[in-house]
Amino acid sequence: MSFSLWLLVLGTLLLILALASAYLRLLPVSSSVLYLAFGLVVGPFGLELWQLGLGHISLWLEHLAEVAVLVSLFIGGLKLRLPLRAMEWRAAWLLAGPVLVGTILGMTLVGHLWLGLDWGLALLVAAILSPTDPVLASLVQVSRAGDVDRLRYAISGEAGFNDGIAFPFVVLALLLIADQSALPPTGDLLRWLLVDVLWAIPAGLLLGYWLGRGTGRLVIYLRARHTDTVVTANDFLALALIALSYACAEFIGAWGFLATFAAGLGLRHAEVETSSHTDEPAEESGNPEPREEGQANVLVEFGSDPEEHPQIAAGALMADILSFGGLLERILEILLVTLLGALLFYHWDWRALPLALALFCLVRPAMVVLLIRNRQLPLGHRLFVGWFGIRGIGSLYYLSYALNHDLSPLAASEASDLVLSVVALSILFHGLSTQPLLNLYERFERR
Repeated sequence: MSFSLWLLVLGTLLLILALASAYLRLLPVSSSVLYLAFGLVVGPFGLELWQLGLGHISLWLEHLAEVAVLVSLFIGGLKLRLPLRAMEWRAAWLLAGPVLVGTILGMTLVGHLWLGLDWGLALLVAAILSPTDPVLASLVQVSRAGDVDRLRYAISGEAGFNDGIAFPFVVLALLLIADQSALPPTGDLLRWLLVDVLWAIPAGLLLGYWLGRGTGRLVIYLRARHTDTVVTANDFLALALIALSYACAEFIGAWGFLATFAAGLGLRHAEVETSSHTDEPAEESGNPEPREEGQANVLVEFGSDPEEHPQIAAGALMADILSFGGLLERILEILLVTLLGALLFYHWDWRALPLALALFCLVRPAMVVLLIRNRQLPLGHRLFVGWFGIRGIGSLYYLSYALNHDLSPLAASEASDLVLSVVALSILFHGLSTQPLLNLYERFERR
């Protein structure tokens, strides 16, 4: 498929979305379902414009999916405004910690005992599929920084943390597959525990958080001091923090995904310092609205009171970055989910159906209900959270990463088929059920 033809296909999809947006919003499905269907149409199931399997594109797909996840993690962190000691965070910690680990272990047993996969491959598939996705979960995550709904906050925090928490298990699975045993050598296992878990996780979080918070303080101070009324570099600031947090984390052997999420969180907390007298985010306190796509500058009215200048500068900064990040997220989501639909012809596996049902309806819900207490989330909330766990772009990244690290042809084929099929089923099941269940949840909350 030539580059010109790709542009034609994507241009057609974007035109359809633009012209039919008013009608599409009325449909009780998420937009990712439509992108997946469009991918099926342009692939071998339909127009046959795409004729490559995952093995041919895994190198560049790894980096494209990685960029999509990094952008989504940073923007997700930027929307979480509550102090880390707040009650709303506790459910997120539990979801990204005990619940995720329990889900990985449970799905490893399902893969080994039910599907007959080797222990290493079963763990790899489980580690790839257990984390919820930060890119495709926008409907059930917090929509803005002022949203403190406990259900949405828990899901948003989980999506931010668990991609980084799952990475050590992907690495462990690759060690098991390489050694062809149920346990790797003691030296490799000890190094995995000390370096990939005990060092890489906290180091990534601390580095990213203080990089984001320190940079945010500096930028807000400079904008407020010089009453910078024309803001043009906020996009560059967002991209710089994403790149620096990820690269610096990689250089010190920490997890870049966690560092990028924490950088967004730290930048938001720099804004909180300027708005200590109010619970309202700075971008919602009479500061400039997020700029429209294509608008080069944002004019900022600082007023005559110097004490208000930091909050005004922070509001303009947050609004601009959120607008830019949202646009970038949507573009990458369209591209990658469409590509997933085109790949399904080569990788569909019917075994994914019972595997997906076990993950969506049994293992994850059971872990959420059993490992989270009522004071963190009531039972009704836990049942919703147990279902709201879409898999997507993060799983594509982990799969591509594994394929590029010397998997055998048989293991690569089985992992690709199962993961891509389960991700497609997740987009379908969750895309069809999310809006009706959210409506039910909102009615439940109003009682």
